[in-house]
Amino acid sequence: MRDLLGVELPATPLVRVEKSTFNTRRSDDIESDLVVVLGPPQTAAHAIIVEVQQDKSKDPKQLARYAAALWLMLRCDVTVLLVCPDRGVADHYAQPIDSGLSGYRLQAQVLGPDDIPVITDPQEAVARPALSIMAVMAHGRDHKVVEAFVMALAELRDEHAAKYYEYAYSMSAPDVRRLLEEIIMTSTTWPVYSPFAREHYGRGQAEGKAEGRAEGRAEGRAEGKAEEAVRMLLLVLGARGFDIPDDMRTRISTCADLAQLESWATRAVTAQSLEDLFDETGAQHQ
Repeated sequence: MRDLLGVELPATPLVRVEKSTFNTRRSDDIESDLVVVLGPPQTAAHAIIVEVQQDKSKDPKQLARYAAALWLMLRCDVTVLLVCPDRGVADHYAQPIDSGLSGYRLQAQVLGPDDIPVITDPQEAVARPALSIMAVMAHGRDHKVVEAFVMALAELRDEHAAKYYEYAYSMSAPDVRRLLEEIIMTSTTWPVYSPFAREHYGRGQAEGKAEGRAEGRAEGRAEGKAEEAVRMLLLVLGARGFDIPDDMRTRISTCADLAQLESWATRAVTAQSLEDLFDETGAQHQ
């Protein structure tokens, strides 16, 4: 809203996701996709109702009702933001909405394809993954947009990557989904656990890929902990004034056993000599 539509919003670092069911009475028709609230919980400054709208099926009056219900609950200004990948749908919801209540007309903020940049540079997609998701949704028929997004996922390699893919997939039209599937499944750098993977490769194999990525991340974390333990052990020995021979330094630096490194670090605090550090017999006797 702020960066792409130029809407002024309260200057506050407090932003939270509110419950998307915000009616005060039992009802099945007053649940939005997302509600974001700016400001502290007890004195909200502004609320934003977000709807991803692929077609014109939602009655615009329903959006006016959403805004009124949330205003009654939070007693702060409310904006309805529609994200529409189709230009015709965006134009439809950009019209002022007559709620049917005299004097109450709602003007929704509509983010259409003309407002969403075309991101074809993988590095820009890495820097702005959320915007890259919307670029896929709005401009995904351009192969370069989808390719940039997939390449960005491979470079990100974090716990959010799968979510980014699923968001892009769920918000895209069927033909864009097919292109996503085609490009992602030919990628050798980032196999994704998607509906397409489950269907064509089987749940077990797809989950195996996911588990493999999880194991790789776990191994990476273990290696990082071992490197940190080596660094700390050498730091303690240096601080105690020990002159570490090259062979001992190599033995310590090449050790990947975290438990062993921690054992050495414990002994390094009180060891009278470097021989005491590696004296397993003495450690067991103690």
